[in-house]
Amino acid sequence: MKVILKEDVKSIGKKGTLVTVSDGYARNFLFPRGLAIEATAGALGEMKSKQDSERYRLEQELILAKENAAKLSGKTVKITAKAGQNGKLFGSVTSKEISEGIKSQYAIAVDKRKIEVADIKNFGTYEAEVKFPQGVTAKINVQVGE
Repeated sequence: MKVILKEDVKSIGKKGTLVTVSDGYARNFLFPRGLAIEATAGALGEMKSKQDSERYRLEQELILAKENAAKLSGKTVKITAKAGQNGKLFGSVTSKEISEGIKSQYAIAVDKRKIEVADIKNFGTYEAEVKFPQGVTAKINVQVGE
């Protein structure tokens, strides 16, 4: 019997896949637990439309990520901070501050967890890497001053 899995089932398959199982296994285990539905024409059409919409969403996400990476790549984000007499900062510049700087200066929202930067504890220019979805990255400069 052909069924469409609604959840991941160990040793059978992943959610949303079409698999062939024995009739008894489908009727006695998968259907009562809500793990699968029978592969009718309507269910197959619905599965195909979900796959198409997911594929379209991923394509749009990739296009947006590439556009944002192109806008940011090589740009400098200016961050202001307070420091002592020798130029050593009180605390350090965090990825949260860099994220807020990118949003205010370039109008691009970046999650603070997607910014990789070394510890910034002095004035100067530092290199950071911004990660976007689907493996797209951009290198930016972070300029720290008063």
